[in-house]
Amino acid sequence: MSATVASDPAGAPAVSGPLGFIERIVRRVVNAVLGVLGGVGARTYFLEDVARAVGYPATYMPETLKQMRAIGVDSLPLTAVVAAFIGAVIALQSRYQLFSGVQLSVVGIIARQMIILELGPLLTGLVLAGRVGAQMTAEIGTMRVTEQIDALETLAYDPIAYLVVPRIIAALIMLPVLTVFADAIGVCSAYVTAIAATDVRSFDFETGLRLSFSTFQVFYSLLKAVMFGGAIAFLCTFEGYTTTSGSEGVGRSTAKAVVIASVWILVLDALTAAVLAPYLQQT
Repeated sequence: MSATVASDPAGAPAVSGPLGFIERIVRRVVNAVLGVLGGVGARTYFLEDVARAVGYPATYMPETLKQMRAIGVDSLPLTAVVAAFIGAVIALQSRYQLFSGVQLSVVGIIARQMIILELGPLLTGLVLAGRVGAQMTAEIGTMRVTEQIDALETLAYDPIAYLVVPRIIAALIMLPVLTVFADAIGVCSAYVTAIAATDVRSFDFETGLRLSFSTFQVFYSLLKAVMFGGAIAFLCTFEGYTTTSGSEGVGRSTAKAVVIASVWILVLDALTAAVLAPYLQQT
């Protein structure tokens, strides 16, 4: 096995052959690791700036109310549509996948558990990552590339307190509210669908709905919603705040923010289930 040494255009020696291939792989891995560590560091510093900006309530409180409307109230129709269809599908699939002889009350408990514990908060978070997250990133990114953020600093406004903190607070408050709304719509849709489209009786569904229910299940759902809301707001505002390269950079940051936020929602969902699922069984 031999390797030849050549010179690249810059004059530095470049190894070809098997050793050169290994060197390129190692270099890519090192660059990827350094990129990940650099991203973690940048977001850590950004989180530190957010924590500092929380000390200026006069700057972010008026804007927080506007963001609560944009994130919460304006998202109600989309949340209701998604939850209604999910509830209907769960009711139909649960009924027609049952073996003969199984009590029909199982449809009620399956619908409740799937909607409240998993699909309600998860789908609400994913849908809002696309709608609200993209909007946050595009708004702040446009302000960055058009130098409006620099203008805020010139006017002695803290841009983090004015742009980022209100969106994070609003997301932390409104995501649980939207999740409760989605859970209620989903369960009601499953109930109506099961009664109207299958042979499940009202008594059967209500019996399953009450079976083994505990308030910890609601807490579990709301905890997920709080984490999802914080992840969406923090990650998307960071991408918008660090946008570069004009309008092309805004589009690139928006797409990146939605993907990263969606992935982190799935990661947080898995971690929450791994840690708290045993307590659901105990209750």
